[in-house]
Amino acid sequence: MSANILGLHHVTAIAGNAKKNYEFYTKVLGLRIVKKTVNFDDPGTYHLYYGNETGEPGTILTFSPWDGIRRGRIGTGQATSTSFSIPEHSASFWLNRFQEYDVIYDNSSSRFEEEVLTFLDPDGLKLELVSHSSKDERKPWSTSEISQDRALKGFYNVTLTLEGYEGTAKLLTELFGYELADEHINRFRFVNKNSETANIIDLVCLPSGKRGSVAGGSVHHIAFRVANEGEQLEAREKLIEMGYNITPQLDRNYFKSVYFREPGGVLFEIATDLPGFTADEEAENLGQELKLPEWLEPRRKEIGNVLPKLS
Repeated sequence: MSANILGLHHVTAIAGNAKKNYEFYTKVLGLRIVKKTVNFDDPGTYHLYYGNETGEPGTILTFSPWDGIRRGRIGTGQATSTSFSIPEHSASFWLNRFQEYDVIYDNSSSRFEEEVLTFLDPDGLKLELVSHSSKDERKPWSTSEISQDRALKGFYNVTLTLEGYEGTAKLLTELFGYELADEHINRFRFVNKNSETANIIDLVCLPSGKRGSVAGGSVHHIAFRVANEGEQLEAREKLIEMGYNITPQLDRNYFKSVYFREPGGVLFEIATDLPGFTADEEAENLGQELKLPEWLEPRRKEIGNVLPKLS
């Protein structure tokens, strides 16, 4: 019954000040702004997409920034950390960089024989850099300060913190094609064999934890990849058969999406790889101009006057 899920597609979070968000992710972390558009439900708010050089699925962290939004509460029923893959032996570079830019971080630690550096973005979103020996040939975006042998390559894994993990584990293994690969105390690691990168989900079981709330500095949803609309609709039908409430297919311009709540309460999305971020921009020009869906083009001037300057 397994659907042809190819690992992670993107992670979407909520931010506060748009300019601070933009400067942190493009300057401090050195990610590429691959799409500058708006929240389709609130066109006076940006939707910013950051990723690697080509904006490929499995590298994209997106934000809707609302200035002055309250901070969320991190807890159960949430994606509580998003981890990026970095080249082996590059953690010391990032430690020095975090000190230089006054980033809040913890000293590196070991998890499943990987070196993990945990830090917070300006809104308190928990992120990790994972240095490991696994093959990762994704081409990162490099800057004048961050060379390719140190740059973030894309997602390594996402961690979900749940009151109970069994229902989510069943979904991951029976439908999404993940396999239990390792465990340590209350952390269970699941790996998707359909992809070599962005293919790990960690479930942390925390029955006594407080329920989290989604607002500033927290993840709104995580999205999984499928190759095309046909694969997506097949997965949707299988989820309906399993008793899940799931949205109709929605057009996000750069991919098609369906959404549902997994058993632990985290909002999941299944997104198509196509048409991708070059649908309305050449690859070399990604993220340079404000892009609007066709139905918002008549309001371009109005929207442009409302959106804050990013640089």
